Amino acid sequence: MALLPGAQALSSAATLKHRVHPESWAVAAIAWCVALPLAAIGAPVDTAGHAWVGDLAPLAESEFGYEQAAHLLERAGFGGTPAEIRELVALGLEGAVARLVDYEAVDDSALAPFDESGIWDPGMDPFPPSRAAAVRRARRHGRSLGVDVLPEGSSRPIQPVVDKFFYGLRSNVLETRRLALWWADRMVVTPRPLEEKMTLFWHDHFATSEVKVRDARKMHLQNRTLRAHATADFKSVVLAVMRDPAMLVYLDNRENVKDHPNENFGRELLELFTMGQNSGDTRNYTEQDVREASRAFTGWTNDVLDYRFDAELHDDGPKTFLGRGGNLGGEEVLDIILEQPATGEFIAGKVYRYLVREDLDAALQVELGRRLRESGYELKALLRTILSSRDFYSPPSVATQIKSPVALFVSTYRKLGVPRAPTVPDMNSLAGRLGQQLLYPPNVAGWAGGRTWITPATLLERGNAMRSVLFPPTLEEFGHPDRRMPGIYRQVGERLTRGMTITAATKQGDAASNTLADADEEYNTRYGGYRGYVVAYERVKLVPRHVLDVDLRAMVLAAGATDVEGAVDHLLHRFLRVPLTGRGRAALVRHLKQELESTGLDAQDPGAPQKVEEALRSTLYLVFSSPEYQLG
Repeated sequence: MALLPGAQALSSAATLKHRVHPESWAVAAIAWCVALPLAAIGAPVDTAGHAWVGDLAPLAESEFGYEQAAHLLERAGFGGTPAEIRELVALGLEGAVARLVDYEAVDDSALAPFDESGIWDPGMDPFPPSRAAAVRRARRHGRSLGVDVLPEGSSRPIQPVVDKFFYGLRSNVLETRRLALWWADRMVVTPRPLEEKMTLFWHDHFATSEVKVRDARKMHLQNRTLRAHATADFKSVVLAVMRDPAMLVYLDNRENVKDHPNENFGRELLELFTMGQNSGDTRNYTEQDVREASRAFTGWTNDVLDYRFDAELHDDGPKTFLGRGGNLGGEEVLDIILEQPATGEFIAGKVYRYLVREDLDAALQVELGRRLRESGYELKALLRTILSSRDFYSPPSVATQIKSPVALFVSTYRKLGVPRAPTVPDMNSLAGRLGQQLLYPPNVAGWAGGRTWITPATLLERGNAMRSVLFPPTLEEFGHPDRRMPGIYRQVGERLTRGMTITAATKQGDAASNTLADADEEYNTRYGGYRGYVVAYERVKLVPRHVLDVDLRAMVLAAGATDVEGAVDHLLHRFLRVPLTGRGRAALVRHLKQELESTGLDAQDPGAPQKVEEALRSTLYLVFSSPEYQLG
């Protein structure tokens, strides 16, 4: 896919210096990207008669070079620096795959654990599903969420409970965002990229959102669980997730009890987690099988952060599932599921599409499923087969995958070789605007992915996001977004500091008078929302904020670039998996020359290093904005 037509727009955009009007050339540069035919993005390469397609035989060691190692690191991780790619080349195909798949041998002790804020107080468990539920509990028991109602005759006696409820909501959202940024940074700096790549895969596969869970501790526990089982055998992965408190809450399995089974758990186990949805003439299971599976999982519940099997709530009567009868429990049902060819094919196919390409031949999927099933569902065996195969290195598999928003940012930072992920701008917020926010999948089916990542609007937004990465606001301008109270509550706080009563301060519109008496009410919801933010801000730790820590000038000089053409070639070689046309490269060379004017890359006169750095960043921004950069 060519960068052009677009060189003319790029060239004209370059005449406007970013030091004066960054928005002008930025918008112009993105405009030519949007004008390109989006149908070309992710389109398979024409490979008629190519012998490697569909071939699971290992690639010959003699055919494993720099480009193959770069592709391997891109898919079995998030890409890397030229030095990291050369390390894999030196190991050879078998050694490189072993380094990535058998990552337990790689020391990751330098990775920092998540620094919890300690927001959860005694009595907050179980956290009520709504404010109304918290209030009902307070009325019934005189206490809720670990706080007492006020004595009889007090104004707003249930206000402390409502305040605590909103504190729980606000603090968990803030803590979950901190957790997401910690995980994003871990993806960027880990020496075990496949571990995090597969953790992200399972987060999408077993999609669970903080919106419903409302407990950052459970989200953190699930993240650790997915990482611990990232490449384990599939049965252990499923069992761990089926016993995971966040998943039990998310799929309402506390409500799945004898005599009143809730089908959410059983349905998602079959449709999304193991066998896939029935389609067309293919019927791998019936509605009766869904009901029987749900009965088998009755009594699977949790005591806050611990799995618990409640025998009194479990239906231990006879069941018939997929033609097998008996007093089946959850594990027996899972064993029956794993015996089905459809299960191996569904899981192997999903892993293949995640790591290789969307276009998967039916016969190849059947073969991968058979191998997975016969290996006892050992995921590492499947990964070795896929990552070593000639099919993996065939043209349709290389540089044809649209990067997810998270992969886009993580791969950018890993290829830059930064020591930490920038938090100015906020990576998870940027990815969220592009359609993928960590720990907030849209629904139980996860993200649609693939070609849905790219539209004219999101391509434009991807370019804007990359500009903010390379030309970030100052720390003073950016501030702390995790401390920005919504205007409605900020107004309440301002009014209270002026001495207004709660009733006056929380009135909609102008509260002209501060003499209004407190209303005769049990609690004030808007005041509770305000207090929730205040206390959450006091207790949730601030996210450290820092900008991109990279020196592009030093990078290109270290690579041996002595002139503009050498600098452009290094940037293209380092960051693009899809080569540009000669005209596209020439356009970038012209742009960098115009930005540098008469300054050389290695000029030492005052101000030259900064000028060179800005010119290189503007050039790299144009690369990052291109359709080619969206592919990996």
